[in-house]
Amino acid sequence: MNRFGKLIAATVIALGAGNVAAYADGCSGRDHNDATALGAVGGGLIGGLGTKSVAGGVAGAVVGGLAGNAIARNNDCNRAAPRHERERYSYRDRRGRLHYGYR
Repeated sequence: MNRFGKLIAATVIALGAGNVAAYADGCSGRDHNDATALGAVGGGLIGGLGTKSVAGGVAGAVVGGLAGNAIARNNDCNRAAPRHERERYSYRDRRGRLHYGYR
């Protein structure tokens, strides 16, 4: 088997192992399998081609999968809820004027 075939096989194995941690998060309730897979494939290709070894490809796939998952989770958690999903509140100031806002 040539080097490229070994690199692809190692990437597929690492991709399967990398998807184990891609569960749904508490912020959005969605899973992040797509970002984990994209990160693993990209990391595997960059690691394998950069080091010209299968071990570099596997390490790149693992690191890329973890990075893709972490970035997707961070993007979901930092995204504010749409206005219609936020709680509306009101209060009166010292002069008796009514103010509205969303939390």
